[in-house]
Amino acid sequence: MSRFEEEGSWNLSFSGAGFLGLYHVGVTHCLRERAPRLLRGARRVYGSSSGSLNALCLIMDKPSVFSCSHLLSLANKVNQLSLGIFHPAFDPIEHIKQELQDFLPPDIHILASQRLGISLTRWPDGSNFIVTDFANRDEVIQALVCSLYFPFYCGMIPPQFRGERYFDGALSNNLPFADCPSTITVSPFPGTVDICPQSTSASMFELNAFNSSFQISTMNFFLAFTCLVAPSSEVVVQYCKQGYLDALRFLERRGLTKEPVLWTLVSKEPPAPADGTQDTGYDRDQKSGLLLNWAVPNVLVKDVPNFEQLSPELEAALKEASMRDPRPWARFCQSRPGRVLTYLLLPYTLPFEYAYYRSRRLAVWLPDVPADMWWMQGMLRSLALWVYSRTKDQLLGLVR
Repeated sequence: MSRFEEEGSWNLSFSGAGFLGLYHVGVTHCLRERAPRLLRGARRVYGSSSGSLNALCLIMDKPSVFSCSHLLSLANKVNQLSLGIFHPAFDPIEHIKQELQDFLPPDIHILASQRLGISLTRWPDGSNFIVTDFANRDEVIQALVCSLYFPFYCGMIPPQFRGERYFDGALSNNLPFADCPSTITVSPFPGTVDICPQSTSASMFELNAFNSSFQISTMNFFLAFTCLVAPSSEVVVQYCKQGYLDALRFLERRGLTKEPVLWTLVSKEPPAPADGTQDTGYDRDQKSGLLLNWAVPNVLVKDVPNFEQLSPELEAALKEASMRDPRPWARFCQSRPGRVLTYLLLPYTLPFEYAYYRSRRLAVWLPDVPADMWWMQGMLRSLALWVYSRTKDQLLGLVR
């Protein structure tokens, strides 16, 4: 029996993607439109880092316009800052925490328990922990914040979950259960993943790290940089559309759609099967028992001049989410003269902005000061004991 025939026999796993998390939204929207059974029948949805946010939206059955608006909000906010991620107002964890507090329903822990899996990395040993049970709404928020917390990028002190410190789950398990044949894996990085962009590089080298495989290519290095430095909203929208096309390629290769759409997009005819033999473009997947069609073309966003005909709902959601602030002052700040003026005034405004935002961050941190100071004291004590032990062993070795 195929792994996609018996309901509840497969899982979904979304990798960490940073600011490219909208790629997962495009994949999810394609599956919802073209193969909704894959979403409804999934036993559990796993996610690490920004992939956990998309997994949460999938569990809540939120429309694409909701996911696009909330995932694009942080990127739009960073693009409005004069120094980008280096501006003192950049505080991704506080922004995401506030967003979660605003839109998560009171019973989210009931919806997420045994349905959602969030990958966490334990401090300091770096072991992986996947949480699937949540006692209350606050635990869901804490687990998501821990999974999104990239060390030194988001701060110096990892957040707590159930009395222990955790940070970005992608640093220990970027694709939970990726080695399981019944898991549909999704990643915006080209590699050996079920749904991912097809690489154009001729490199045959791969890097196996964080329970995930990455092709060693300039494209992946560029994507890794883009994940941390917020790109423009236009670039993020392009990756969302590419996620839709890659998911459609996955469905057509496995015969899960009724008609070949990608061939019509590139204006080509499907290859005719050889006489007396099976089509040479097909192969049998030993793990899943599915007939794979390797002849399905790889379609890029630039090959689709009118994406609205392919998915009107996703196109409308992206346009609404990337809409600029129509107010006159906001439009002036977004314009070129406004940006020039902002940079000219930066030596005068930056000290005041630094003092203001640092004061706000300190006020937010005050309730957690006792626990964080106790944790820092323990870490300094452990470090001192380690240095003392190493020094003692070296001195004893010299005496001997």
